[in-house]
Amino acid sequence: MHPAWYMAKIRTDKMHYVYILISLKDKKFYIGLTNDLKRRIKEHSSGKNQSTSHRRPLKLIYYEAHHNKNDAARREKYFKTTKGKHTLRQMLKNQLVELKIGLTNRNRHPISAFN
Repeated sequence: MHPAWYMAKIRTDKMHYVYILISLKDKKFYIGLTNDLKRRIKEHSSGKNQSTSHRRPLKLIYYEAHHNKNDAARREKYFKTTKGKHTLRQMLKNQLVELKIGLTNRNRHPISAFN
């Protein structure tokens, strides 16, 4: 019999995912939360999500897994703030450059991936 900490490490059915998509069309982030990442990405890719159907194609550029749904929801809420988006640009700087993404702010002014 395995100790409880071992079983907690290998259980992924109770994970909650915060995920970041980038629209290759409008160059904006979509930030979401789900307990089934593969299903959710398929829904976005096939146009079943009203918020992203007109913004396709989309690319998954980041995700985090959390054991606790409240922790995941708090992280999602943070990423949706101005400071959170700045943090994402810093974390994903090289990937955004590789994708040739020039992000814009609400006023459509360019935001360098290097800011």
